[in-house]
Amino acid sequence: MSELRTFNPSLAGKESSLHLRRMEDLYAEAKGQVDAPHRHDYYTVIWTQRGEGSHIIDFNTYPLTPNSVFFVSPGQIHQVITPTEPQGWVITFSKAFLQHHHISEDFIARINLFNSFEEQPPIRLPEATAQKMQAIFEMMAADYTTPGDHQIALLSAYLKIFLIHCVNVCDLGAQDWPQKQGGKAVLQTFKNLVSRHFRELHKVGDYAAKMSITPKYLNQVVKSLLGLTAKEVIQEKIILNAKRELKYSDKSVKEIAYELGFEEPLYFSQFFKKCTGKSPSTFRES
Repeated sequence: MSELRTFNPSLAGKESSLHLRRMEDLYAEAKGQVDAPHRHDYYTVIWTQRGEGSHIIDFNTYPLTPNSVFFVSPGQIHQVITPTEPQGWVITFSKAFLQHHHISEDFIARINLFNSFEEQPPIRLPEATAQKMQAIFEMMAADYTTPGDHQIALLSAYLKIFLIHCVNVCDLGAQDWPQKQGGKAVLQTFKNLVSRHFRELHKVGDYAAKMSITPKYLNQVVKSLLGLTAKEVIQEKIILNAKRELKYSDKSVKEIAYELGFEEPLYFSQFFKKCTGKSPSTFRES
């Protein structure tokens, strides 16, 4: 079984729990060794400006391409594999940092860059945007190493500017945005509820009731925007967390089943095999 390691930044839990590092410095510190798959309890942004290799996020593998930006949510398992020295930036920040510095978690949810259970390929920054962001990151790096009364306020402002530019890149060419704005709000609320309640709520009707809409309408919105039914979204969240625990924990199948809200381990095993084609034990050994 792969070792699962959690990194605790020296400032974790404090107001200033934002960290900025260059990818080349991290590569040098690790002496080129590939880290084991791991997860954090904070947000991670990786901007690869140059490099080769891949980034694995929750069992999905993406190539490292120039000016690609990856967004990793708390709890997601990821691993960066770089056979040669990369160039770029890594920002990590905690939920506490957001709360203390006027970047609400609602903002993080609305911009829809961090996804804890959907496949989330990296975004590619256009050259003009990348140049603009490089200038901002250089200023951010200078302020990061220069303590002052307003240091953290500056860092939080730089972070928000960067995230907004990334959202703008995602929205380029989205001609149907005004028409789908209402639907996207419904979808985001649904995904937030699933992230919080997937262990105890497994039915579409339960989520529709919390949102004061009909299950039919919820399905229509989710299907139109994701190409999946609401039921499939719930199932994907359950399966993804089951895979994480099977691969990266020593919990028994029975323990995992109960944690995910199944009254009987047999029901969980049948559900898992139906969705993945493998039994939980077979998946763990593969």
